[in-house]
Amino acid sequence: MAQDRATFQQLAEERLAEATLLLAQGYPSGAYYLAGYAVECALKASIATRFKADEIPDKSLVNSVYTHKLIELLRLSGLEHEVKADKTLSGSWTVASEWSEQARYRAWTTDEASAMLNAISGNEGLLKWLLNRL
Repeated sequence: MAQDRATFQQLAEERLAEATLLLAQGYPSGAYYLAGYAVECALKASIATRFKADEIPDKSLVNSVYTHKLIELLRLSGLEHEVKADKTLSGSWTVASEWSEQARYRAWTTDEASAMLNAISGNEGLLKWLLNRL
């Protein structure tokens, strides 16, 4: 499967939709986990825009993209200062950045999953903001 901007953008949107459905059906742990992956995919879509078609990218940059660490992905996207400068985005980022790939091994409450989805979804959410910058 190609790992390009469009694919990551589509995956981000699908993971958010799936997370929303899971929470509505009473599965907060799955909702939380997939919401985090939605953010990861949106960040990777943003990073993909940094690569140029006729240029061999720096190997260390390419290798560093293969992480699930949202804090590192935000840094690589070049959007860290913008997120931290905006009070609403910064608050949303604080919630979202708590996610890790290890979230799948924990039972999350409805309140925790709702907080994550509220931080990333909607017109003021982190996900829309990230995807609008592509």
